[in-house]
Amino acid sequence: MPGRLQIGILGGSFNPVHCGHMMLASWLAQFTSLNEVWMVLSPENPLKHPDAVSASHRLAMLEIAVSHDLLIKPCDIELHLPRPNYTIVTLRELKRLCPEYEFRLIIGSDNWEIFSQWRNHEEIIDEFSPIIYPRPQHDIDPSSLPAGVDVVNAPQMEISSTMIRRAIAEGKNMNHFLPSGVYNYIIKHHLYR
Repeated sequence: MPGRLQIGILGGSFNPVHCGHMMLASWLAQFTSLNEVWMVLSPENPLKHPDAVSASHRLAMLEIAVSHDLLIKPCDIELHLPRPNYTIVTLRELKRLCPEYEFRLIIGSDNWEIFSQWRNHEEIIDEFSPIIYPRPQHDIDPSSLPAGVDVVNAPQMEISSTMIRRAIAEGKNMNHFLPSGVYNYIIKHHLYR
């Protein structure tokens, strides 16, 4: 259906959401064919085992982070799906709930390297035209990609949620690494201590 809005789906544990996540989402929403980016909070990642704070805290921080941006939205759909959940299930549920939108999966080049391990990865390519953004030490040759998969030259920021969690646990001030209001939320709720 031509003319549908393109929504980029950027999933993550956002534990916590940081300026690198927001810069990427903002860049994708403004410098690609995407009309919006939905940041989908995952309750768990079947390929990782993060020491996550509760989903309700992570969702609250995500809502704070995007509260002043019309092109970036928080999405909690995965919190309501059966577990373990897989990306294909999330994407198909979004497509069912919002047929007026065209959804595209956003993934890092590091995840693209292991994409063949993802459940129904070929269907994801066919139905949700992934957009790959660069990650350090994970270069992708665009000529090797299947049809419908795009690589973008988004800016990279050497920042991670793991580094932020460790720094907060050590008593360091991470205010400038986090979207406005998120650091205050972390301090108020004694997270990552």
